[in-house]
Amino acid sequence: MSVPKYIQDRGTILDEIMRYHRERLPKTKSEISPASLRAMVQLVPPPLDFYAAITKPGVSLIAECKKASPSKGLIVPDYNAVEIGLDYQDAGASCISVLTDGRHFQGSLEDLRDVREATRLPVLRKDFMFDPYQIYESRTAGADCILLIASVLGDTEVASLMALATKLGMSTLVEVHTDEELDRMLALDPQPKIIGVNNRNLQTFKVDFDNTARLRDKIPSHIAVVGESGLKTTDDVRRMKDIGVDAMLVGETLVKNEDPRRIARAFVLAGRDRP
Repeated sequence: MSVPKYIQDRGTILDEIMRYHRERLPKTKSEISPASLRAMVQLVPPPLDFYAAITKPGVSLIAECKKASPSKGLIVPDYNAVEIGLDYQDAGASCISVLTDGRHFQGSLEDLRDVREATRLPVLRKDFMFDPYQIYESRTAGADCILLIASVLGDTEVASLMALATKLGMSTLVEVHTDEELDRMLALDPQPKIIGVNNRNLQTFKVDFDNTARLRDKIPSHIAVVGESGLKTTDDVRRMKDIGVDAMLVGETLVKNEDPRRIARAFVLAGRDRP
């Protein structure tokens, strides 16, 4: 599957990551064939309803299991995704996000499988999706939701991957950052049920909640909105609440804390409609 030219011309770290995954996928397919994956999907329990979990009153917490990042390097030396996931569950998180990219974030599909088996919360596979194979792979590992990043995918790619995820019973979180990306995604038929607005500009890495507020106003009320990246304090959570998002995706702030359960609980309480 070719990369759209407007994507080829930009040359960001995100584009480099996508190139790596596109080049690596044939090897992965040679290890487990697409036919084998499709057969394995029939054997896993049905997915949990990620959309329903994040559309309850208040701002729901999608708490992320994250070991490292390209910009920060190793974040959690003694990383244990299951322990972190159980802390999040105990804290009252609505869903768990698990980074499964190995090269850039030191995650794995095994992390996702383990968290899915150990907890009762819906789980998002956060990775760099572009091929139907990855959707089957995600479902086989137990993912209830997948991430699609509008800035590195063509419209037809998003539409087809979203349709396949829906066919398999999964939710899809479609991530945007700009007006152009949002307009493209809203023009799809059907429209995404969940749109994530990344507070961080992936070109400059600057966090801008005002951009999120502006884009939120353009998103129809029937679409769930997730505020992503840069949330560090309960005041930031309250800002997301004022903006009117349905959920927040928080990773680094939680995993860097000595007590992830405590800070996750504080975020959950700050996001509720009433104290």
